[in-house]
Amino acid sequence: MHVTERSRGDRRKLARMISLEKGAEQRDRLRAVSLALQGRETLDIVDQLGRSRAFVQRWVYAYRDGGLDAIRAKKPTGRPSRLSPAERMAFAARVAGGAQPKDDVSTLRAKQFRQILKLEFGKAYSLSGVYDLLHQLGFSRLQPRPRHPKNDPAAMRRFRRSAPLFSSA
Repeated sequence: MHVTERSRGDRRKLARMISLEKGAEQRDRLRAVSLALQGRETLDIVDQLGRSRAFVQRWVYAYRDGGLDAIRAKKPTGRPSRLSPAERMAFAARVAGGAQPKDDVSTLRAKQFRQILKLEFGKAYSLSGVYDLLHQLGFSRLQPRPRHPKNDPAAMRRFRRSAPLFSSA
């Protein structure tokens, strides 16, 4: 491949970008361009990176035609969140706070989160949408076994000490 630096210092910038990049695919894009700038042939780059010929050529030609900006990782597009950043923080605080007396349950589940989102925030979410939102906010689905609000550990200890032993007869 005959590719030359578009701007002076691109090789140094590429080396720095490669060392800082955490994503494997983006790092391979940068490495493909770096190896091409070193004068390596396409098939050598393919063997070294373990990527397809089309992958290597696509990103080397993107650099050739558009420079470093053409191979930078772009933020993935997608539907924006229904909740504003302030609402997301308020919902996260509500989730972290646990069940309240007005919820009429001892442990909140996705069904209750849907109701909270609808009643308190005015946003309708599906169950899978609630799970996705919780995941984005850093919550996991695994929860410890719920405890009843009237649970009294001291009374249980007293009962265990004073309970009669079962006889084998």
